Amino acid sequence: MIEIERLGLLNLDSSQRDKLTTYHDGLLRELAGRFDVDVSESQRQLSWGMRIVSFLGAIALCAAAYFFVHRFWGLLTVPVQVALLAAAPLGAVLLTEFAARREKTLYFASLGALVALACFILNLSLLGVIFNITPTQNALLPWAAFAFIMAYAYGLRLLLVGGILCLVAYLSATTGTWSGCYWLSFGERPENFILSGFVLFVIPLVAPHRKHHDFPAIFRLFGLLTILLPILLLANWGEASYLMIPASTVEAAYQIAGFALSALAIWIGIRRGWSGVTNLGSTFFVILLYTKFYDWWWDWMPKYLFFAVLGAVAILLLAALKRLRASSQRATV
Repeated sequence: MIEIERLGLLNLDSSQRDKLTTYHDGLLRELAGRFDVDVSESQRQLSWGMRIVSFLGAIALCAAAYFFVHRFWGLLTVPVQVALLAAAPLGAVLLTEFAARREKTLYFASLGALVALACFILNLSLLGVIFNITPTQNALLPWAAFAFIMAYAYGLRLLLVGGILCLVAYLSATTGTWSGCYWLSFGERPENFILSGFVLFVIPLVAPHRKHHDFPAIFRLFGLLTILLPILLLANWGEASYLMIPASTVEAAYQIAGFALSALAIWIGIRRGWSGVTNLGSTFFVILLYTKFYDWWWDWMPKYLFFAVLGAVAILLLAALKRLRASSQRATV
């Protein structure tokens, strides 16, 4: 209000200013009461602290469940073991529902949901051990489904990330088994992750999120990261590729692919207004460029000149991105 009056956009007398201030204060109190939003910087800082405490508390409770199983599991009969495994995630889900109904900020609900996911993972793992079931990557799929159900039911981004990681692991391990490798060795071939990255990136395009508007950005970021990170690794470590060609050729091919995909991500991010995609594409473009400069110049160029060149390139890239941003703003006006 003070800034508006300083710019001369609106002039109010003292009584009108007091009425408007009273209205704004009441509106903030109403929003804080209905949605428990932060209305001050101190409240925002406390909210971050509560998120951290909630996450650490969930880790502590998950560790307690794990060490309880490790300490007493052998003393229990099989029926009791199965009953506990079935009851643990169900009880955690009920506690999550109870907390979500009584708390708008969902700190306790997030804690309960993380514990429920950990108990569900422990459930399937130990049931496989009890009944001597051969472990496969298929267990990752119900873990991902459980995490997604909890995330969409309560709007929990942390559970969405857990589901995304489980889905990436499942798709990557399955891709690895297609080539004949053991499913636990899927991380040895970075190309196993690229397909899962495209799947994650496409999900928000084919499945509109009318309720959870912040979820598509998370899918896009993890999808793009799952594509670009393996490409970055293969651009510098061609021996890990499935391609039966010289490693130097593999590295050159993935360097070109990395620059092309990073530039495409920047362009799409600017066109669609996806700031996270633009930032991630810019980051990988610069990393790929700097690694090439290191390969070309580090051994023979004086170090002060090398870093001066990097700084100059950063300035040029910043100017180019600024021009792109300005042109995008003119196109939307």
